Amino acid sequence: MYIEPGQDAALTVLARKRGVSKTELIRESIRKYLTALPLEEDPAMGLVGLGNSGKSDVSELHDTYLVKYAKAVRK
Repeated sequence: MYIEPGQDAALTVLARKRGVSKTELIRESIRKYLTALPLEEDPAMGLVGLGNSGKSDVSELHDTYLVKYAKAVRK
């Protein structure tokens, strides 16, 4: 990952001041950015409904469905 020289210098100073690595500051910044995303922009929301089965009881019977699937795959 490449950042601008001024950003790198600022990270160096802040990391020393806080007693953490620049990498930790970058992770923290990314975490804060992703947490602040509006729900509709959250990449994880693209997973919702991805495996839509049309069944209305999957949350209660997921183990039963998984066993049936595993048995069918083994055949």
